[in-house]
Order: sequence, then structure tokens, then C-alpha cells
Amino acid sequence: MSEIETSGLPLSVQLEGLLFVAAEPVPLAHLAEALDVNSTLVEAALGELETTLANRGLRLQRFSGRVQLTTAPHLAEAIERFLGLEATTRLSRAALETLAMIAYQQPITRPQIDSVRGVNSESMLKSLLNKGLIFESGRTEGPGRPILYSTTPEFLQHFGLSSITELPPLEFTESDNSHDDMLKG
Repeated sequence: MSEIETSGLPLSVQLEGLLFVAAEPVPLAHLAEALDVNSTLVEAALGELETTLANRGLRLQRFSGRVQLTTAPHLAEAIERFLGLEATTRLSRAALETLAMIAYQQPITRPQIDSVRGVNSESMLKSLLNKGLIFESGRTEGPGRPILYSTTPEFLQHFGLSSITELPPLEFTESDNSHDDMLKG
């Protein structure tokens, strides 16, 4: 348990309560300020909370220095039934391909995506933006100042990830290398 306790409650329990009522991801500094403790203690208590939630129906999700409580990914189907939600829209192969490029290379521009895919990705980007899986995260300093795209917290939720660092490592096969050689030569 954390050393800091208010009203007899451990810091991890206090954080759980704050995150439960938060409407959106919360910066660690805001949590520290609300509980009048330093960010190091908040980080340690979040670690405790994460351990506590490991085999429960909730998870901690971290994104860009912010944290929030979400439901465990394995409960998605039951939650959709319980809430009467329509089944999650499936992503097309082209949308998944575009999304994977953004996830692994973020931030990335449309011209960079187009050059790898070999086709115009504008409609895929619009679709992913509309689904809330990506967002416009800025612009490059280069000619035309193209828009940079990055993934959103909704992307993490959709794929059951707590952080972008949980993406599986990219693996290249021998055929990938021969394809690269064909492009060069």
C-alpha cells in the first residue's frame, strides 16, 4: 500500500475513484494536484492500481502522459450486448493497412503512407478519422506542410491495448526483403 493515505484510503484507491469519475484521460500532474501529492507518488500508486486491476473487469490505459480507467478488452462483446450496442464495425484490409502504418510510424503524413501503399489513402484516412481511431497531430515543416497523423486513445481501446508500446514488434520475412530489392532495382 502507498504511504500516503487520506481519510483512511490508500492513494491507489483515491486515484481509482478520481479516474472512475473522470470523463476523459487525465494528466498525471492533474491527479497529483488534486490529491496534493507529487507525481512520483501518483505513478507508484497507479502501478499498485494496475496490479490490483490485472484480473478484474477494468484496466488502466495510458496515452500521451494521461491515464484513464477502461473496461477490460475481453469484456467488449458482453458489454456490447448489455448496452444493446451494434456490433463494432469491421475495418477493411485497406483501413487496417493504413492504420497499422500510422500506429507504427506515428506521426506520419499522407504522402508517406501513399508512397508505401502505392495508392491514394485519402479516403482511408477520412474513414479512420471519422471512426476516431486517428487524429491530425500537427503539420510538418516541409513543402506544403502536410498533415501528420497519429493514433487516438480510442485506437488503444479498439485493439485492447493499454499503451502504444504494447504493439507487437514488426517482423520482416524473406519475401519482404526481396520486395524491397525489386523496388530499389
